[in-house]
Amino acid sequence: MVNLQYNIRHAQQTDYTRIANLMYSESRIHRHLDWRAPLDWLGTSEYWLLEQERSLGAALACPPDPAGAYWLRLFALAAGMDAESAWRTLWDTATAALPLGSTIAAITAQEWFMPLLRHSGFRVENQIIVLHHTLDPISLPSLPPDFLLRPMTREDLPSVAAVDAQAFEPLWQNSLDSLRVAYAQAGFCSVILHQGQIIGYQISTRNPFGAHLARLAVLPSYQGHGIGHHLVADVVEQANQQGLYRLSVNTQIDNTASLTLYKKIGFHSTNEAYSVFTCKR
Repeated sequence: MVNLQYNIRHAQQTDYTRIANLMYSESRIHRHLDWRAPLDWLGTSEYWLLEQERSLGAALACPPDPAGAYWLRLFALAAGMDAESAWRTLWDTATAALPLGSTIAAITAQEWFMPLLRHSGFRVENQIIVLHHTLDPISLPSLPPDFLLRPMTREDLPSVAAVDAQAFEPLWQNSLDSLRVAYAQAGFCSVILHQGQIIGYQISTRNPFGAHLARLAVLPSYQGHGIGHHLVADVVEQANQQGLYRLSVNTQIDNTASLTLYKKIGFHSTNEAYSVFTCKR
């Protein structure tokens, strides 16, 4: 059990090494699937530590990005810590500081973590499923003359963020700051313009197993007209040029439009799935 002599406080930049040691030496670690590592959020007010006799027992971080979207980006436990007690202590502290009406969300498939979420009022709202493509070339007719497919540039990012904000619900949007981080990590990324306006984009990463289509977004008024199809075909072409052999993508199980597109292009399910939990403050 958690010792009664504990201290709860905000994490500071000076805690970097202690949190890193906790994250990389223990087994009960929840990390959000994100462009930014949990340590990158140090300095935000929604980052809490539980200490016992000068030892770091647990850490919890749920900073919003974009504003109002509170994802559980880290929950880490030291060996010997009682998970339920540590979670309840940090969770109560963190949520008390969040605005009323806030939505807090977590994506996980870890059996030890899911009961803690459920006992705190989280409910499964959705599932993220994983699909893969064997990078067989995708043949498509050329875009009309007033459409342009080209590599994304850093100067495009404000316009890309505007597309993202219109294409997704608030909880799933990427802020401009996050897109800057994503762009820096991208293996390849591209945009489609119509009459000089960016109407869709993709950002993909490279990994030891191939490539991952990390983000695909098209303005709602242009959806259903093959824009996403052309962006994915561009990913497949670039991945083939780089000698890769596999492309993966994640999507929500109820995102019918995305699933229809991906299956039409030749993606297949890997049978991997992650539960999306949400809770109201």
